[in-house]
Amino acid sequence: MDLEIPELPFSLRAYGPDGRWAYEGGVLTGRAGARQDRFVPPTGEALDPASDAPRLLGAPDGDFQLIARVTVGFAGTFDAGVLYVHVGERAWAKLCLEYSPDVPTVCTVVTRGHSDDANSFTVDGDSVWLRISRIGRAFAFHASRDGGRWTFVRLFTLAGEKETGAALVGFMAQSPTGEGCAVTYDRIAFRPGGPADLRDGS
Repeated sequence: MDLEIPELPFSLRAYGPDGRWAYEGGVLTGRAGARQDRFVPPTGEALDPASDAPRLLGAPDGDFQLIARVTVGFAGTFDAGVLYVHVGERAWAKLCLEYSPDVPTVCTVVTRGHSDDANSFTVDGDSVWLRISRIGRAFAFHASRDGGRWTFVRLFTLAGEKETGAALVGFMAQSPTGEGCAVTYDRIAFRPGGPADLRDGS
């Protein structure tokens, strides 16, 4: 399934399980099914080959910022709406609004062979603004309660410059322990170029 949305200068393709992706009137919706997730435990267990989650991804050129307000229909622990970046089967990262474990929280996961897992700050309600930026070979994660002032969350690389140039970015839904959850993305925006300053709130 390919999807074109007017806010993005690249097409999106669905990966993983069926996410029931739909777009109408500036709003993108998707759904994770029961016990769907992408996570490679750092404690050493192998990734279950059946472990996957719905993703809707495209390939922008150059430096960029991808922004969306994410709203999650929380039902189970670790349900989340995600902005996602992918450069390889074991090289990808998630910026999440996640029920972690029972409070909406901005969380990040960076996977280089195995996944790490870090919580940032909690959120009142079921919505938050998320932003992925690419700056050269690096990626930056930011989150915002109001879409105006941005909190720096993380700066990282996933692979060499050649691989990073082919990165896929977009949207993901997950429900690792639950029976599924719906995710809505609105106020979607794409900006060429990275932020001028990662830590000044802009």
